[in-house]
Amino acid sequence: MLFQAPNLSLYIRIVAILALVLGLNDAARLLGVNTGSLSPITAMGSTAFVYLAVFCLAKLFAAVGLWIRASWGAVLLVGVTALELALYLAGNADIRMSMFGFVVRLILLAAIVLIFALSLRFARAHAD
Repeated sequence: MLFQAPNLSLYIRIVAILALVLGLNDAARLLGVNTGSLSPITAMGSTAFVYLAVFCLAKLFAAVGLWIRASWGAVLLVGVTALELALYLAGNADIRMSMFGFVVRLILLAAIVLIFALSLRFARAHAD
């Protein structure tokens, strides 16, 4: 199922760009942009590195899925964002984010849920 609401396209693309930026930010952290000469695996630890790599790839794939307006992109983004926030709130020491990053992820999760609701509303109105 594709998101077919005509007014929803711009909103979905904005969310896709936000997911892409978050994914690229995670990729920069994986490459060790801020760690200097220290290896990112050494700086973060191997478990945190693996978590970050999985979340990075999932966000990048979800951004592509949202850009082409496929519903799997939104489902993937909801899943990865909810899992990342749940691990962070559970106190997992391997998941690190700033307050700004936490707020951005909450906004992203709310935006995707809103997209689902609007898409469902459009599908019901279109069916009548």
